[in-house]
Amino acid sequence: MFLLSPVRLTLFLLVFLVVPHPSLQGRNKGRWNKGGSRLRQEDSPPRIVEHPSDLIVSKGEPATLNCKAEGRPTPTVEWYKDGERVETDKDDSRSHRMLLPSGSLFFLRIVHGRRSKPDEGAYVCVARNYLGEAVSRNASLEVACKYAISLIIVLRHSNKQCWRTVIFS
Repeated sequence: MFLLSPVRLTLFLLVFLVVPHPSLQGRNKGRWNKGGSRLRQEDSPPRIVEHPSDLIVSKGEPATLNCKAEGRPTPTVEWYKDGERVETDKDDSRSHRMLLPSGSLFFLRIVHGRRSKPDEGAYVCVARNYLGEAVSRNASLEVACKYAISLIIVLRHSNKQCWRTVIFS
């Protein structure tokens, strides 16, 4: 009788360890999450990375109040003037204000009248996503006055009178 020697079946288990290159270690610490075998960036609340600055602009001229926000998911940006939400071209196609993709507020022309000053005021931008909101610093937009005021100053020295004209602009 012929006997077969037992056949040995060997299983090899290969384990791969993924280690980042030394130049990448320490980068984005805490910002990456391992889900299965796929890496993805974690969501984060908004933060303002570029705040608007005060502006002095002539009536009828264009102007831009800058604001840039970061976050994941990408935050939506809204503008407020003196505590009231600013209507832009997204709300009304006839508006002279546009919300740019960057989050900045662009004025096609600054509107300013004797009784109505719809663009002059204190502005803030607010960035929001589902994790929260971030509010920028205040920025004032003022309309430059194009009028010159003449003032005559009379100076008296002893019995002599001196006339002097001073122009403020």
